[in-house]
Amino acid sequence: MAEFTLPANSRVGTGKTYKAPAGAKRVRAFKVYRWNPDDGGNPRFDAYELDLAATGPMVLDGLIRIKNEIDPTLTFRRSCREGICGSCAMSIDGVNTLPCLKPIKDVKGTVRITPLPHMAVVKDLVPDLTQAFAQYRSIEPWLQADTPAPPDGERLQSKKECAQIDGLWECILCFCCTAGCPSYWWNGDRFLGPAILLQAYRWIADGRDEATGERLDALEDPFELYRCHTILNCTDTCPKGLNPAKAIGAIKKLIVERQV
Repeated sequence: MAEFTLPANSRVGTGKTYKAPAGAKRVRAFKVYRWNPDDGGNPRFDAYELDLAATGPMVLDGLIRIKNEIDPTLTFRRSCREGICGSCAMSIDGVNTLPCLKPIKDVKGTVRITPLPHMAVVKDLVPDLTQAFAQYRSIEPWLQADTPAPPDGERLQSKKECAQIDGLWECILCFCCTAGCPSYWWNGDRFLGPAILLQAYRWIADGRDEATGERLDALEDPFELYRCHTILNCTDTCPKGLNPAKAIGAIKKLIVERQV
């Protein structure tokens, strides 16, 4: 018989509520997904009331304050706090993004925070990125060239050549796009996903790289590349304003052009 509800151990319950201190004037509630694999319990949402007068402007500031002053058991990744490292990626109000770049004032009502969707959870807001980074290694993301480097050791580019990789090198591998891609949800074991395909095109488009043919050969696969159906969730959710769908389309075009 078909089952149309989540298994019992996947149903998210209501957890603890931490009230704001007396006298707080700018109170905002943070509803945060919690799950600890060690306690055997179901996931839950804990609610934290923060006085924004004593909190930084970004959602990450709120999470750091919760961890430092209210609940030290809360677990999440973060590093640069400037939208550079990509490590703090999560879903805020239903949108995959970086909390270090998301102002609290831009979220209406309760700030609802969950881990990146459709990825295994290590703990609380920490997704398991083991598979994603294995896929990243599979595209060999480094410059490959048989031509000897110039005596000074640098392979220079013109401004025009450099412009070919604009919108590609800025990717910080936060995987917001990958976690928002339905094709990756269903075929993540074989489809590389938008973040990795954008990174693959970054090297294909680099005029200094001499392995274009080999890179296209590796990608010409019904699952690794062609599971992309141009849904455009990836482009819509990228917190850096990049366009993975465009990069994927460029790879497909190059594969067709070399066959005709």
